Order: sequence, then structure tokens, then C-alpha cells
Amino acid sequence: MTFLTIGHRGVMGVEPENTLRSYLRAERSGMDAIALDLQLSKDGALVALHDPEVDRTTDGSGAVAHLTLAELRELDAGEGERVPVFEDVLDAVRVPLQASVRDRAAAGALAELLLRLDLTARVEVASPDDALLAETARRVPGARTVLYADSFGDGAGDLVARARTAGAATIAADIRRLTLEAVETAHTAGLRVTGRAVNTLDQLRLARALGLDGAVTDFPEIRSTGRFTA
Repeated sequence: MTFLTIGHRGVMGVEPENTLRSYLRAERSGMDAIALDLQLSKDGALVALHDPEVDRTTDGSGAVAHLTLAELRELDAGEGERVPVFEDVLDAVRVPLQASVRDRAAAGALAELLLRLDLTARVEVASPDDALLAETARRVPGARTVLYADSFGDGAGDLVARARTAGAATIAADIRRLTLEAVETAHTAGLRVTGRAVNTLDQLRLARALGLDGAVTDFPEIRSTGRFTA
């Protein structure tokens, strides 16, 4: 079994998150995939930003949904980087992408893009909302989806049932709240489990001990120390 290392918003521990600079650094570091976040601008552009507001990660302020793409492009997202649209990311890197969406409008725009550009082999759709994942799977034949979960311990059976109903192949959960029993329950159901965010050697050792299928990390160093097959 191959252990996958997934760059978190690129490699946000060393580069500005969700920027082309961060994604390129993740690819150069050998990450197997890159996880990023997508939201819709006021005029319907699918942009790479995590927060509902731009205040934390740019020099601007206000809600993403209230700003046009042109306005977002004027913002400094760190180190002189600009807010990229999803097509920018697709052009900039070649590694697989795990695109996270949290609302129906963004999920719908992403589904349309997956269909138009035939991206199902390259892009996984991730969300904490199992209904959004189920809708994506219905709209996009062959879509691969990931269910995000903060907690995956006491309710392992319920979470597995949610993932299967949504058509998700993978559950991505907080590494600090995973248990061996929960991981085994998911594996028995034919699901993969990844841990996030795995940012220390101790957390990497825990990921291995739990038998995880991969780790989401903020740091490129985890890739070099975590490369292994079993």
C-alpha cells in the first residue's frame, strides 16, 4: 500500500496558503497531491481561498462573495502573490488536486468545470457536507469524493455510513482525534482514511501506527521523511 502525502493549501507552513507559489513549492517538494479550497466570487469565478472573508490571508477586507474577480486580483495574498482562479492552478501544476467546497453554489460551479474539462481523473472533490458530495457524484459520473470530518472516534460507524451514502471513497479526519478502531472500521468498509494536518514527526509516526492511507501536511519536510510503501 502506498502512503500518500498531500500538500495542505500548497505547503502553507512555508509559503502563503492557496497561492500559485505555494502549489508550485508543493509540487517541487514531491507531494503526491495538493489540497486547496474553492469559493465563488461575486461574479461567479471559482477562486482559491479558504476563509469566507479575505481579511486573514490578503491585504484586503470583506467577504469573498461580495468581491468581483477583478477586485480579488488586486489583493496581495502574501509575498506579492495574487488570488488564483481554479483554472490557474490547473495550468500551473500537474499533480492531482483535492478541491474542497463548502456551499452548493461553489460545488455546482466545480461540477460544471469537472464535466467541461473532463477532470474526474485528476480532481477529487472534498467537503464536510455529505449532501454536497452526493450531489456532485450524481451530477458528475465517475467523480471521486472525500468526506472531511473533524471527529472520527466514537461515531466511526455513523461516519462510515455517511461516507458510503455520499459515495465518498476517502474520509479525511483530524489526526489528533483518530483511533485505530475507527480506521479499521473504515478500512473494513472499503474506505481510505487520511489524517490532517500531520506536521510533526510524532504525528507522522502516529499516522503510520494507525495504518492511514495518507497525510495532509503544511510542510514539505514531511514528504521526505514520510515516503514509504508497505
